[in-house]
Amino acid sequence: MNHIFALALLLYLIVFIVIGILDIRNTKTFTDYSVAGKRQSLFAVVMTLLATVVGASTTIGITNTVYDIGFPGIWWLAFGSVGLILQSVFLSKKVREIGADTLPDLAGRIVGRPAELIISLIIVISWIGVIAGQLVAMNALITFALGKSSTLIFVITSLIVIAYTAIGGQMSVVKTDKIQLVIILAGVALCMVYLYVTKGDNNAAVVQNVELLNDNYRVSNLFTQFFVIGGVYFLGPDIMSRNFIAKDGKAAKNAAWIAGVVLFAFSVVITLIGMWIRYNVTPEEKGSMGALMYAVSIMPKWAAILLVFGLLSAILSSTDTCIINASTIFVKDILKKESVMGVRITVVAIGLVSLALVVLGQGDIMSLLTGAYSIYTPGVIFPLAVAIFAYKKCRIHIGIWVAAVVAGGLFGIMGNYFAAALAEIGVPALIMKYLTLIGMGVSFILSLLSLRRSA
Repeated sequence: MNHIFALALLLYLIVFIVIGILDIRNTKTFTDYSVAGKRQSLFAVVMTLLATVVGASTTIGITNTVYDIGFPGIWWLAFGSVGLILQSVFLSKKVREIGADTLPDLAGRIVGRPAELIISLIIVISWIGVIAGQLVAMNALITFALGKSSTLIFVITSLIVIAYTAIGGQMSVVKTDKIQLVIILAGVALCMVYLYVTKGDNNAAVVQNVELLNDNYRVSNLFTQFFVIGGVYFLGPDIMSRNFIAKDGKAAKNAAWIAGVVLFAFSVVITLIGMWIRYNVTPEEKGSMGALMYAVSIMPKWAAILLVFGLLSAILSSTDTCIINASTIFVKDILKKESVMGVRITVVAIGLVSLALVVLGQGDIMSLLTGAYSIYTPGVIFPLAVAIFAYKKCRIHIGIWVAAVVAGGLFGIMGNYFAAALAEIGVPALIMKYLTLIGMGVSFILSLLSLRRSA
């Protein structure tokens, strides 16, 4: 598959570069470049939203998790689906009608400049880890498809992704997301049909072991993931960025609802793929390959190439969104400028820093993603949600609100980076286990205390 893959990869990337170049003439203003002109239709928003949320963690990561713990691995995406539907019901229309361009911009409009600045810093710094995590997955996929490691091809691919994102901005990201989503869904659907219909070796074992909880996934895990994972889908910067590009509040609201329903269906399919591999493939047979990579290895060559490009599309559609959003936030909300050239330069800078982390071997995908989310989720979700619900109803004490963000983020940092040190000084294991949730609780309480009655 290596030569065919390399040629297909070249053609694939050329298409995206061409899209970026063609979109230069459509990006006349900062709004055009950073939020796709705020005029995207319901269909476009649904497609780009789904392409954004279906990335490396929700394809390769989920199937590996299901292989390890069984059907309860579905909860990650199931809670993501719930988060999107709750966003549709409670947030989407209201957020879009405020008229912000980014999540920090939203915080600045409803709380004040300190809120805008602190959330900007959290997102920009943390999302370098998110981008690097996606690039780690891309490197692993390219290595698998080529049959050998090729730093050169990985670096060239990464640079092309950075280039088309920098050239065309959000306009190009929306267009390439549509193409990538079709390939993702086609590849994953084909994989499931092949495993269950063509192979169908031990389908009965899958049905017999469909369970929502087991010894590997207990009620405590359920509770934690509802808030931690569901929270990111409810009010995450990349997901909410799709809200800002919608033509109006109605389109934003309906897009989140539709995407939530489709995401749940996708969660069932990707989980069933992981389940088939769990009950048909021994650890010795799978070896060091990921669960989904094993599926690729047993499929016909043409189908395997389609699935590989589906996975690659999943990774790239999340990566370009993360890069353009973090870069826009840096220029608009930290530097307080509306400069298309400034965002382009920042796209290149953030992309190169993330790429350097991968080339230097700084962490795997799950550690990078976990590190990023451990700061954002406890620090930002509840304070920002409270501020949105209180908008035009209550005044907000900025000092207490910022303290809520800082306190929640510190709990997340302690749990993810200083767990060993905390254990050594005698912090109980039960507290250690729930530090992220404790951080969310503290930030929620403080954000409520920041509310003041309007004059």
